[in-house]
Amino acid sequence: MRNCALLSKFCSRISFNYNRVLQTATFKLNQPGVLQYSTGPEVYDLVVIGGGSGGLACAKEAAGFGKRVAVLDYVAPSPKGTTWGIGGTCVNVGCIPKKLMHEASLLGHALKDSTHYGWNTPENITHDWSKLVENIQNHVRSLNWGHRVQLKDKNVEYLNAKGSFVDENTVKAVTQNGKETLLRAKNVVLATGGRPRYLNEVPGSNELCISSDDIFSLQNPPGKTYVFKQSDVALECAGFLQGLGYPTSVMIRSICLRGFDQQMANLITDHMESMDVNFIRSSTPQRVEQHENGQRLVTWSSTDGETHRQDVFDTVLLAVGRDPETKSLGLENTGVKLHTNGKILTVDGEQTDVPHIYAIGDILEGGVELTPVAIKAGKLLATRLFSNSRECLDYKMVATTVFSPLEYAAIGMTEDDAISKYGEENIEVYHAFYKPLQYTVSQTPADQCYMKVICCRDGDQPIIGLHILGPHAGEMMQGFSVAVQCGVTYKQLSSTVGIHPTCAEEVVKIHITKRSGDDPMVTGC
Repeated sequence: MRNCALLSKFCSRISFNYNRVLQTATFKLNQPGVLQYSTGPEVYDLVVIGGGSGGLACAKEAAGFGKRVAVLDYVAPSPKGTTWGIGGTCVNVGCIPKKLMHEASLLGHALKDSTHYGWNTPENITHDWSKLVENIQNHVRSLNWGHRVQLKDKNVEYLNAKGSFVDENTVKAVTQNGKETLLRAKNVVLATGGRPRYLNEVPGSNELCISSDDIFSLQNPPGKTYVFKQSDVALECAGFLQGLGYPTSVMIRSICLRGFDQQMANLITDHMESMDVNFIRSSTPQRVEQHENGQRLVTWSSTDGETHRQDVFDTVLLAVGRDPETKSLGLENTGVKLHTNGKILTVDGEQTDVPHIYAIGDILEGGVELTPVAIKAGKLLATRLFSNSRECLDYKMVATTVFSPLEYAAIGMTEDDAISKYGEENIEVYHAFYKPLQYTVSQTPADQCYMKVICCRDGDQPIIGLHILGPHAGEMMQGFSVAVQCGVTYKQLSSTVGIHPTCAEEVVKIHITKRSGDDPMVTGC
């Protein structure tokens, strides 16, 4: 009896281990009728490389359908040694810390305005940079932890490792200490995002400059700061730094906010100049050198090469764009194709030339580099893969906001693009300069608070673009973007009753056209 019991127990173990091996076995037929197996990599329904907003959204959505999912995420330190946890650019070194520093700057202005509202606010209020950074980083770390908890709750396997292709179905995960793990994947989603670009052609820039990877965790106050270039990130950082009391200069090679409406971009820089942000126009940096007391000596020249200047700064911040993180993915071991800019080419939405490999987020050529876009694309992709959905993301009508000191929100076409596509005679532009009610008591200038609605002139005038510059423009735009995406017309907009007294009501009240030449300044209640 005892021998029978031992035999039964042994057989049970054999059966259990055999079943586990079957899940990860690589089968081969050595000779006719003889099937052998050797243990191989784990098999997943989905492997996501990149633990940013889009990758995490895709992984969690797929896991909700009962699929076996793994997420690989690894952050290489910046040249200054800055690193962070799971969550990607937005959570760690992008949207979240940026918006919080923007808010800190606005609070400083509100404190100054508060005396007009009867508050006995001290005149010499100081700001504690270290306290701001500490509190922001505490919040960021709480988000890192929250992401890991969510993955665990949804049974998504998280590997703090760098992922790359061995072949089109095999991903190699390498941890920081060099441990390698192979994963077999039925589907792979690439969501590695991008990292700040450096100016290799400018001596000293890599060694002596910081980027947006570093500014939000900078331990010491930045002091007098030089920002290069004219991107949305450059203007956002320059805006909150100036607002926090750090004299800031922005060097512009050509135009600000390329790709955005240029009338709105010019109004933004006008407003920032009124805040004493120094714009160094039509110039390019030549070199960055170490100066005494840890400062940086920056040399620049005009774009025509006729003038050369120097100045000393405490911090030099590069905001010259971002490069897609695709070089180390092992794509040469697959049929995935890259654009010359390093982004991934797709043949159908997010699907690459390899049918089971997909790309979402900032590495997708032709996509939109915004966190909510990556999140929505990731979720929709997971539902198409595992829930028989056919819904794809429409990349054409996506709202966005530049968190400059005076916020700029937009959806749809710029005025120049609308003219190029339809002809100036076939569009109607309604516009208005307005004064937010909160500016009246504090006597805050509102010269750049402006909005415009771009329409086709035919029929009920479908709206093809909406642009708002003013306080909390992003909050206003979210609601209007729903209407624009649904095809709202100017007739419907103008028939809507506004909420009084708000800035948003000026959008539905807008009625002066550029074509008329009438004064667009809003007056009265």
